[in-house]
Parts: sequence; C-alpha cells; structure tokens
Amino acid sequence: MDRVGLPARGDLRRRRAALLVSSSEMRFEDWQGMSPAAAARELARRIHSLDTKQRRAFFASSASEAESLARFEEAARSGGRLAGVPYGLKDLFAVKGEAIGAGSNFLREERATPDRDGTLVEVLRKVGAVCAGRAHLHEFAYGLTGENPHFGDVEHPRLPGRLAGGSSSGSAALVAAGVVPLAIGTDTGGSIRVPAAYCGLFGLRLTPRHPWIEDAFPLAPSFDTPGWFTSTASDMRRAVAALLPPGTPMTRGIRGGFLDVGGVDEDVHRACENLRAGLGFERAGSSLNDSWSTTMREAGRAFSVVQSSEASLVHSAWLERRRTDYDPAVWARIDRGRRWTTAEREWARFAAESVERWWAAAFQEFDCLALPAVPAPTPRKCDASSELRDRILALTAPVSLAGLPVLSVPVSLAEGTTAGVQFVFPCVDSRRFDEILARVEEF
Repeated sequence: MDRVGLPARGDLRRRRAALLVSSSEMRFEDWQGMSPAAAARELARRIHSLDTKQRRAFFASSASEAESLARFEEAARSGGRLAGVPYGLKDLFAVKGEAIGAGSNFLREERATPDRDGTLVEVLRKVGAVCAGRAHLHEFAYGLTGENPHFGDVEHPRLPGRLAGGSSSGSAALVAAGVVPLAIGTDTGGSIRVPAAYCGLFGLRLTPRHPWIEDAFPLAPSFDTPGWFTSTASDMRRAVAALLPPGTPMTRGIRGGFLDVGGVDEDVHRACENLRAGLGFERAGSSLNDSWSTTMREAGRAFSVVQSSEASLVHSAWLERRRTDYDPAVWARIDRGRRWTTAEREWARFAAESVERWWAAAFQEFDCLALPAVPAPTPRKCDASSELRDRILALTAPVSLAGLPVLSVPVSLAEGTTAGVQFVFPCVDSRRFDEILARVEEF
C-alpha cells in the first residue's frame, strides 16, 4: 500500500521528536507513570525550555512548579482515567479566580473574574487531568492564523517563520512543542481543525451548545464548539474514551466517503488521497461532489454573515468604546456584523438550511464523509492573506454551518509541513471516532 501522505510509524516518531522540547516523547502513559513531584519538575522544565518570546505568545498564564505539584498530587488521589496527564486550556474557559483574556489586552477590565471553574475544567479535574496553564489565542477567537499583536504571533514550534494556525493557536502549539500531551481548544469556523492540520496534530471538534462550551467566553454561540488536540492517535483514543460517553454499539464497520471538493493545492490533494486509500474510504460519486459544488459555493460568505452578526452582539457593550484596543482586523470582522441588511441575514439563514439538508442527505449514503481541512501547507506570515482565509472557509464553513462533529487527522507534506483531513460525522459517537483512529494506528 502506498502510504505517502500518512508517514510510516518510524517517520512519525522522528517527526514528533523534532517537535519536542526535550529529546524524549511524552505521551499520556509516560506522564501517568511519573510521581507527582517528578511530573511537576518535568512540566516546569518543558515550559521554561521554550523560547521566551514564544512562551509569552503560547501562554496567557502558566502554573508554577509548586502549583503544579499540588495539582499532580490531587490528580493522583483522584484515580481518574487521565490522572496525571497535563493539559493546556484555551483562555476562553473559566478558571476560578483567573480573569478570562480571550487573547485581548482589555477584556479582563470589562468582565468579572470567574468565581468558579467552568464545566469542562470540572470534568477534566474529575478524570484527573492537570491544568498546566491557559493558552493564548487569536484575539477573541476570530482568526485562523494565530497572529496576535498584543502577545506575539504563535509560530509553529518546528518551523520558524510559519504560523501555528488559529484560533486555538497556543493550545495547538503547546502540544506540537511537546510541553503537554493534551490541550483544550474551541472550533467555530475551523479553530481546531486548522491548527491541528498545520501543526501535524490530531484534533476533535464536538458540537455547538455543548455543556462544555456554554459557560466559555463566546465568539458566535450558534457555532462555537469545544474540543482538544493530541499528538498521537493513541492519545486521542484515550482522551475520547475518558471524556465522551461510550457511544452506540456498531453492527458493522464505517462506510466512509471522500469528497473531491477541489480548491486545494496538488500536494495536499495527493496526501489526502493517499490517506483515503489507506483507510479504505470510497471516493464519493460525481453526483455528491457536484451537489457539494453547487450547495457550498457561498457557504463561506453565509457563515461569515451569521458569525459576525452574533459576534457583534457579544461585543456590543464595548465595541465602539474600546475600538483602538482591538486588533484592527478582528475589529473589522466584528463590526461588519452590525451592518448586514435584513435581506443579507435572511439569505444567510436560507443558505445555512440548504447546507444542513445537503449533509443530512449525504449521511443517508455514508456514515462518515472526509475532505481536506486546509487548502495549502503550513503558511508563513506573508501568506496569511484574506484569500487564504476564504480558501480555508470554503472547506471548514460547510461543516460549521451544519454544526457537525469532526475528527481531524494530520497528513505530511514536503519540507516538514503538514495538512489535515477532516472526518465529518452526523453526531458525536466515540465508537466511530475510535474506529477511524484505530485504522490510522494500523499504518
């Protein structure tokens, strides 16, 4: 079997080794095999081994060694399934006594400090995971590159000059750099799928209105979803098993279809095609691909209309008053949400309903549909244009409009860059996620 695009296991190990702060790879079980004191020391060492500039860009706050020790000791007593696994937390989720920054330099002045942990943080504590710190993001989660003028751009840990992707940039970079094996992110229009692809990670996006996202600081509540990153399929399988319900018993294997949606670079197409063949997915028929082209032609624009409209309501109390404190590009994206006409908003809702119907019909034929997550390799800052944003949204927005869960799997490209494939499911089902991950592990 030709496996170009999904490296052999030895190649994956060598590639991961280049991402790590230390010379040794640390997976879930490695952390869980350490004493609390040793784990706290190792975590502190990995944090401080980061370049100072990137440490500031990655972290909104990080635990001291003493704080980490107390958390690892509590985790050891919990006996949970992820006991002793450190994680990074996107700075949108509530932590008691710590103000949410959301990648901005002023939100802490506008909102009260949380007086309790958020729902997802409580869930992670119950399973024994240890919070290593809160991760920076593209300001207000409204960007796909990881650029942030306030705290510094989040660069790819292994490819200087290239961006980690966003908006969950700090979370993805912490896993890709080997600081932690697990990081929590959010995905509204691709904010887990895109950095997972660019950083060579596995990513899981859940669904809107999930209890874990309801008490986080929102971007666009109709689309915001929680999720996480890992560097390996085995760690993702363990996270899924620990955090999600057991799923529906399966009477047969997944019937998967791969969409040839176009609009991606040739090397990305080739890598995705090789992964398709390796996993045994069918090529979707011409009728499905043709109807995608027709239905999804304006999906990115429709998504942007609804997303920005919701974001402008979230920010209405301070959008004008704090205008000069925003990244100008982010302010402009939010501001346009106030300016759509009634007709434009109605058109966007109609387009979203058409997208939902397309997916519902497609899932009558397939259990899972796959397509590229990004159109091009990990970008340099000079590549982070509005054109690239539109190309990305052409791939990610159709999934976001329908509110569907996604498992993202990395594929390798030339010069150490990566892309990803998004496996789209009709509902959250841990057994289906696990089957895809098990097939990936067989390579």
